[in-house]
Amino acid sequence: MKFLSKTIAPAFSTLSYSARAGLNQMIQKASPSAVVGDFKRFCYQKDLPQAISVLKSLLDQNIHADAVIYVDIIKLCAQRGAVEQGKLVHNHIFAYGPSPPLFLVNTLLGMYVKFNLIDEAQKLFDGMPERNVVSWTTLIAAYTNSNCGEKALKLLVVMNHEGVRPNGHTFSSVLRASDGLRTLRQLHCSILKYGLESDVFVRSALIDIYSKWGHLEMASSVFGEMVTGDLVVWNSVIGAYAQNGHSEQALSLFKQMRRAGFPPNQGTLTSAFRACTGSVMSELGRQVHVQVLKFDSDLILENALLDMYCKCGSLEEAVLLFERMKERDVISWSTMVAGLAQNGQSREALELFKSMKQSGIKPNYITMVGVLFACSHAGLVDDGWNHFNSMKRLYGIEPGREHFGCMVDLLGRAGRVEEAVKFINEMKCEPDSVSWRTLLNACRVHRKMELAILAAKKILQYDPEDIGAYVLLSNIYAESRRWGDVERVRETMRNRGVRKDPGCSWIELENMIHVFTKGDKSHPSIDEIILELNMLIQRTVEVGYVPDTSFILHDLDGEQGEYSLRYHSEKLAVAFGLMKSARGKPIRIIKNLRICGDCHSFMKHISKVESCNIKIRDPVRFHHFKDGRCTCGDYW
Repeated sequence: MKFLSKTIAPAFSTLSYSARAGLNQMIQKASPSAVVGDFKRFCYQKDLPQAISVLKSLLDQNIHADAVIYVDIIKLCAQRGAVEQGKLVHNHIFAYGPSPPLFLVNTLLGMYVKFNLIDEAQKLFDGMPERNVVSWTTLIAAYTNSNCGEKALKLLVVMNHEGVRPNGHTFSSVLRASDGLRTLRQLHCSILKYGLESDVFVRSALIDIYSKWGHLEMASSVFGEMVTGDLVVWNSVIGAYAQNGHSEQALSLFKQMRRAGFPPNQGTLTSAFRACTGSVMSELGRQVHVQVLKFDSDLILENALLDMYCKCGSLEEAVLLFERMKERDVISWSTMVAGLAQNGQSREALELFKSMKQSGIKPNYITMVGVLFACSHAGLVDDGWNHFNSMKRLYGIEPGREHFGCMVDLLGRAGRVEEAVKFINEMKCEPDSVSWRTLLNACRVHRKMELAILAAKKILQYDPEDIGAYVLLSNIYAESRRWGDVERVRETMRNRGVRKDPGCSWIELENMIHVFTKGDKSHPSIDEIILELNMLIQRTVEVGYVPDTSFILHDLDGEQGEYSLRYHSEKLAVAFGLMKSARGKPIRIIKNLRICGDCHSFMKHISKVESCNIKIRDPVRFHHFKDGRCTCGDYW
């Protein structure tokens, strides 16, 4: 009792002198029922300091209030993050008499979980004479949320052994603790055993976790077993396909959901934007944007929309949205900085970065990737070094692989290849294949053959199946007329079964995706497309376009090599786009490989001859072709 009185004293002393005097006088005169009434009133009014102060009189008079009142003050402590006050209430509840009712102890358990005091929660749980499904589920969820999946799974096993039946909330929590497909399947079997497979949240969690482990066929199967629709489950399956890069399937499901009569919410729309970002379906993205107008301003939704416009090459819409946003966080600013840089407006990206700092928003890890990317693609070596060196000093950001990769790219693009090699060798983290691949591209551009050979060999040490490294290494040897080395590289490729990935391009027309692969003649309009492309090539040749055969494999020469170059996938896609698109409408294309120099030259000439705007996104950035120029300034 003395200990408990001492713990109340600090809270009581925070009141003013007159308030303490008045409260003491009231306590001395008040009956037990009146004190309990005051305690209840302060809890109802959410006046935590006064409620805690009244606890002193409850202790002094050995009075216990109704358990429901304690629930209110425990929840109030949890909401306010009042750890010491929460512990004080805990001590008071257990100070006298019989054990508190189970629902009250479960509320205490939830409070400690909310405080992230898992050890205290476990200690309370271990001392409970009785535990129900709420007790077990609360602790299982706590361990799952704290990334202690193994403990969560062990608790589920013990729970089963003690005869407590899990419910939907239990499985929704523990599914996220799965450490692989085997565990996930065991949990799925348990769900079926308890007949909980129709629970909306369990089904949603199953879809999420199967997709997390890359098993979309199982996620789709779980979704297909749904007897009646539910928006939560629709959101999960659409998000699963969007998160795993299957944009077309995600958007198809989004359309099915709308046809089934389910109005999208913020979660659905965020997934739909992510899916549009992963494809070239900017027109559908605009249709989804209309749905956003039905909701109040939502920062997460607006950030997803901003990211979509940036990654679909619709920079004008992105800038307009950014300027109209009522609220911007570090994600908004970082998205816009990266978006400008990836769309060829590096200097504008760096100016926006200055505005971001002036607005009081502190850059984060992702922001600095965008800033260094902008420096790299504008050839701003000194600015890049300044920003890289200031990350730790000014913002407390430890440079990571992405930042190191940007610096290698910056130095390599500027022709400072030897400096890039030195930088790689001095990196704090172990260089990976991405860093060496970046260097290899720079060596090829700047004709640094010996360093290119070194970079290619390093890549193949990390990834023996990297087809790009084999092809570049073979071409480098061929350019140096080292035919024996050429043959050895290609024999290694044959022995390993390594084949060059074909160039592939996607174009959206009338809400449909058309796919073109080099040499593939499966498109139903391929004969018309080839005829159109031949005419376009003829027209561009007349104004100065000359096919650059340095971008073909060295075992192809003469007419065969030029023929190979003529039908690259992006050329087929742009010919189709010009055939089918309305005059003046931008042609948007996505490529799986970096655009080659010959196609880059061709697109510049076409944009001038046809007076069109062509936007091509490769794995790194956007190229915007207009009036015979590209936003990259031929520096890519």
